[in-house]
Amino acid sequence: MLHALALGGRIEVIRAGNGRVTEATCFTREGYGLEALSLDIFRKLRRKGLIESRAGAPYRISHLGRMRVAARPDNRG
Repeated sequence: MLHALALGGRIEVIRAGNGRVTEATCFTREGYGLEALSLDIFRKLRRKGLIESRAGAPYRISHLGRMRVAARPDNRG
């Protein structure tokens, strides 16, 4: 998940009336949706500070997340 975000992906969320996240979908930079993102994974990434949202924008990888993602040969954009 972090590799897709590191390459320019985003996580879009749907919130309930009380402001709680009810659904999260990860999109690659090409716009393809990834099915592997559950609410548990989303909450863990957010709690650890690996993703962040600024000014109501979709969630993106944070600086800490970039530092934690392991380098792989296919990470070249």
